[in-house]
Parts: sequence; structure tokens; C-alpha cells
Amino acid sequence: MDYRKSAKEILEAIGGKENLASAAHCSTRLRLIIGDNSKIDQETLENIDVVKGVFESAGQLQIIIGGGTVNKVYNEFIVLADIEGSSKDELKEAAAKKQNVFKRLIKTLGDVFVPILPAIVAGGLIMGIMEALNFMSSNGMLSLSTDGYVFTIFKLLSNAAFTFLPILIGYSATKVFGGNPYLGAVIGMFLIHPDLQNAWTISAGYERTFSILGFYDVPMVGYQGHVIPIIIASFILAKLEKKLHKIVPDVIDMFVTPLVSLTLTAFSVYTFIGPVFSAFENGLITGVQNLITLPFGIGSFIMGGLYSTTVVGGIHHMYTVIDIGQLAKYGVTYWLPLASAANMAQGAACLAVAIKSKNNKMRSMAYPSALSCMLGITEPAIFGVNLRLIKPFIFGSIGGACGAMVCSILNLGATATGVTGIFAILLTLNHPVKYIISMSVAMAVAFVLTFLFGTNSPEIKNAKKSEKSEKSEELIDESV
Repeated sequence: MDYRKSAKEILEAIGGKENLASAAHCSTRLRLIIGDNSKIDQETLENIDVVKGVFESAGQLQIIIGGGTVNKVYNEFIVLADIEGSSKDELKEAAAKKQNVFKRLIKTLGDVFVPILPAIVAGGLIMGIMEALNFMSSNGMLSLSTDGYVFTIFKLLSNAAFTFLPILIGYSATKVFGGNPYLGAVIGMFLIHPDLQNAWTISAGYERTFSILGFYDVPMVGYQGHVIPIIIASFILAKLEKKLHKIVPDVIDMFVTPLVSLTLTAFSVYTFIGPVFSAFENGLITGVQNLITLPFGIGSFIMGGLYSTTVVGGIHHMYTVIDIGQLAKYGVTYWLPLASAANMAQGAACLAVAIKSKNNKMRSMAYPSALSCMLGITEPAIFGVNLRLIKPFIFGSIGGACGAMVCSILNLGATATGVTGIFAILLTLNHPVKYIISMSVAMAVAFVLTFLFGTNSPEIKNAKKSEKSEKSEELIDESV
């Protein structure tokens, strides 16, 4: 293969080096920041032999090439473009600058929660296993002491991340906002201090309140399970800290800046931020729950159908707030199974395209993209195949709606967030059959509709005579 020729064709198709701001690559894709997207010749780009798919995500033009090849094309590409290569993180920062305020806000939420997710997933998996074992033990299916040492240790470990969630979020959010993450962790500790009334006991009334200038009373209650107040507090803390670093003399900066930052943030949290944003968060979580629990699964049907569209819009990262909020309030998230149904349905629609297509290039992209989608990485299937052909995307959305409706009817909840698709069954070990039924409905509807009515595009029906069969490349990598 002539990698230089392929790199030259790609460079010409995107509008030349004058239209290129930055370039990087991951294990399977060339990731570019483009100056003017209107100058891209999409059709020419997609028909280049080495290119298996093209889509835009998170402000980046992502060109699917495949593992083992993309790095060779990239090396030739940056020479021809006369630019220095960028890292994946540097490219993300450059892409973020091109996005509007709303998308930057959504990206920030993603940056806050992504480092925390492994702890939440691990705790949720243990919790799911514990519930399954407890169910089997209580129904005589398994002889197990739930009061023993091992079971007790696992029980403590399973909810540790959720119990001290404000500390994790405080550390991560303050770091994202450019402040000292340890100060953020202190604010998180402050919000769940043992001297405060536990948030889970407020149904019996507030034990202690303080009057603020006679205008309103502030309850001295902890913020266990709340997400938004600690994020806002971390933002204020980071801004105060950075401002103070600029004006406080170096000789006393180490003492004055942390003291003033923490004090002002603590008082602002309990005087205004906490009461206002905890009420907002409670309203949001309750509203979402009321929607997705409407009779006959109508609300979930609507949201399951729209979920993939929000992925296209890049706003799906904000759903982590809903997931974690529901986990804190209900012990499970009813949103994650809905999202999982939508992803599985898009994967099934992509699989139908792969099976029905006579185009070798389309098949080589659709098969691995379908698997990737069913494992939770949706962008290759959605942007590279389904949305490009339109009908598979629509039928995938319909399948997601049907699967989400079944999730609601079966009252299916997951014990953690961060994992969708096939492996999300590990988060529903207390109700695995319900999960299998819901996902099967989503996939069956999407696959059948796409196979029968969504594969009549010339791009699917026509095989390119000059095209050689290409080996399917593994596309499973982090896409945002």
C-alpha cells in the first residue's frame, strides 16, 4: 500500500493543509481539527481506498483507517501537511475551543466524571453480585452466610464510593477547573461531615437550622448523594484560589490562599449554593424518574428513541449526572438500561447493514462497528454507518425506543453506571433475565426493520468491482 499517496488524497479531500489546524491519531483513526468544514469533499474522502469511514465527533473530524495502518498514514500525512503532530489530549483541547458554551459545559461534566467512573463501576458490580448472592441465599438456592466476614467486607466495599461521592467529585472537579484537587476533596468532606445531619434522615425533619439575617433558615444537613452542589462549589473554589494566587504575596500565599478559598466556599455552599442546587437536582432527578416511569413505558419509549440523537449532538455526557443522582436516591439507575437499549439497537441496525451489504468496504467497516456499538462505543456505528445511510439510524432509534419501553415496564434498574451494551448485564445481576429480554427486543426490532427496509441504498447494494475485500479492523477504542 502506498501510504504517502493515501495521505495526500486525504489532505486534498479535506481542503488542503491551509484548512488543517491540528492532527493526531488513536489506534484506528486519524483525528483532525479542520478550519472550515464546508471545504471538505466528503464523498471523495469516503471513497479513498484506505478510508473505512468518516464522522465528526467532539469537534474533531475522525477518519477511520484501522489499526496498524493509521499510524503509517499519519506519519506521511503530517509531513505533507507540514505540521507537528499533536497528542490526543492536545487535540481534544483544540477541539473544545471550537465548541459553543453549551457543548463545552457538557464536555466539562464528562471530564469531571470519567476519572470517577471506575470506582463507581467497581462498586456497582460488587453490589450487583452481592444482591444476586443474597437473593439466591434467601430463596434456598445457595448456602451462604450473609453475616460472615467476607460478605461484610464486600458489602462495605460495594457502597464506599457512593457514600463518599462528594469527596471524589470535589477532587476531580477542582482539578478540571484548574484548582488544587486536595482543597476540592476537603470541600467534599465538609459537605458530608459526620457532625452534620445525614441527608438520608431528613424525612423525619431537620435537627438544626440557622437563620440567615432573618430572611431564611439554612438546615445544617449533609449533601450525601448530591452531585451538582459539589461541582458548583469546586468551580467557585478553583476560581477563588486562582484569583488569590495572583494577588496574595508569595511569602504568605501558602497560608492565606487555602484558608480564604476554603472559608468563602464553605459559607457560600451552606448559605446559597447547597440549598438552591440540591433542590434543583432533586427536581431534575424526580422529573426524569416521573417521565421514564409513565404508564406502559411511554416516557421511556420517547427517551429511548431520542437517546441516539443526543449522542449525535454530543450532549450524552450529561446523563452521568442523572445516573449518579438516581443511584444516590433510589439505589439503582433506571436511565442506564434505557441508554444500553439504544446502543444495542444501533449496533443491531449496523449489523443488519453489514450482513445485507454487497459492498466490501461497507462490510469491513460495519461488522466491527456493530460489535463496538454493542460494547458501548457507539460513534463508529452511528457516524460511520447508520447516520450516513439515514434509515438504519432511524430504525435503530425505533429499536432503542422499544427496548427502553420494555425496561420501564419490567422496572429494570442497574447498580452502577459507566458501562452499556453487552457487559452492562454485570450491573443487573439481580435481574439478568429482564436485561436480556429488554436488549433482545431492542436488537430484534432494529435488526429486522433495517434488514427489511433500511438496506436499499446504492451504497449498500452495489459492490465496487475494483475493490478488494478488506480485512475487518478492530475499532474498539475510546472515541471522545
